[in-house]
Amino acid sequence: MKNKRRLGTLLALAFTALMQPGNAATAEKPNIILIFADDLGYGDLGCYGSPLKTPEIDKLAADGLRATDCLVGANVCGPSRAALMTGRYPLRAGHPISRHDTGKYEKYGIAPEEITIAEHLKSAGYYTKMVGKWHLGFHVEGSHPLDAGFDDYLGLHSNYSKKLGDADTIYHNREVQEEKVPFEKVTNLYTEEVVNFIKGEHDKPFFVYFAHHIAHDPILPSKQFKGSAGKKAGKFGDFLLELDHSVGQVREAVEMAGIADNTLIVFMSDNGPARFGSAGPLLGGKYVTMEGGHRVPGIFNWPGQIPAGQVSDAMITSMDLMPLFSDLAGVEVPSDRTIDGKNIIDLLTGKTEESPHDYYYYYNGVNLQGVRTENWKLQLPRTIEDQPYWARKGTGPRKPYLSLKDPLLFDMKNDTGEKKNVISKHPEVAAELEKEAERIRREIGDIDVIGTDQRPHGLINPQDKE
Repeated sequence: MKNKRRLGTLLALAFTALMQPGNAATAEKPNIILIFADDLGYGDLGCYGSPLKTPEIDKLAADGLRATDCLVGANVCGPSRAALMTGRYPLRAGHPISRHDTGKYEKYGIAPEEITIAEHLKSAGYYTKMVGKWHLGFHVEGSHPLDAGFDDYLGLHSNYSKKLGDADTIYHNREVQEEKVPFEKVTNLYTEEVVNFIKGEHDKPFFVYFAHHIAHDPILPSKQFKGSAGKKAGKFGDFLLELDHSVGQVREAVEMAGIADNTLIVFMSDNGPARFGSAGPLLGGKYVTMEGGHRVPGIFNWPGQIPAGQVSDAMITSMDLMPLFSDLAGVEVPSDRTIDGKNIIDLLTGKTEESPHDYYYYYNGVNLQGVRTENWKLQLPRTIEDQPYWARKGTGPRKPYLSLKDPLLFDMKNDTGEKKNVISKHPEVAAELEKEAERIRREIGDIDVIGTDQRPHGLINPQDKE
């Protein structure tokens, strides 16, 4: 039944694409390469202030646009990827929790009824390829990358592990390609797959989604990069230089193929840093709704279309990629559902410096914990019991404000580190944001609220792991 619904969605998308005036056979559509890092913090790259220089990624940024206020849909892997793929907040898309290979999550994956970037671009005539970490229900009926619009898939289906089932198995589409793969081999294997694809012959524009495991545990750089970052940076620094090298290889392949002027490369991370890495000047990291958990590097490179040397402080999100890519492909975003992302093409090309977003909402699992405009951020009251399991486990400087009796207001333009609560000086701002919190709570949901536009996730006690 799920596959029939997915087929119906694809047919509808194909019909919509054919009806768009921008889809004439003579219209040249850009190739799109989306490189998605894992647990890479805001402060982990040279171009974002790290003492460790990452020359390839730094050059990618210098030759395009570097966003300093790029937010992802969640502070953990799975929900962030659901938001990325659908252009919708995870709770709206029915995937607010990171899944595990246990009975509770047996039927939990990206919903077949959701329309992904890959499905949408495929309807516009793109060849769609994914390499890397999926983490959205690989073994769940209707939730495999091939079910979600990708023509070809190669990778580890979730986080790497030698202890958990097939978490060290490389799959090609639905078939096992290699079992018990040493993790040190994975990044090079992925990079070769992407590079060889780019260098091949193409009779249609392509979309490549390259989802790295770097810098998620285990921190195991390949032999080639061990010691490359020096003793002070350690294995984590080596790991980052391996990621940087991979990005450089992909960009070089694009240039050697002679398609750089017609290829958009986007680089982002899924959330902030976990045990290692740096959130730079931001508070918190992975697992929490402070800026360090949700604000990530965001780099856009497209020679001749995105002017070089741009640094933008406009608030954008990973969800903006769905409408951005739709615009480039000449198709409208799906009109039968709410798309939370906004088209940022004018921002990237320098036609505007303004953010397209009035508000951004910070969810932790199914709990609404913050509302933000570009200038102001309100952290909402919550208890430890409200938090999802990943936030409850452990404490430390990267997990501040796990409970809050009263709301906090921060000036985002002058206090990105969220150090000074200014709610007493700006009660009218807090009141506006509290009103918006109530509105979005009714629409998308909260701990004890089923939103009017919330796809059921099907989990009992979703904030608990088991």
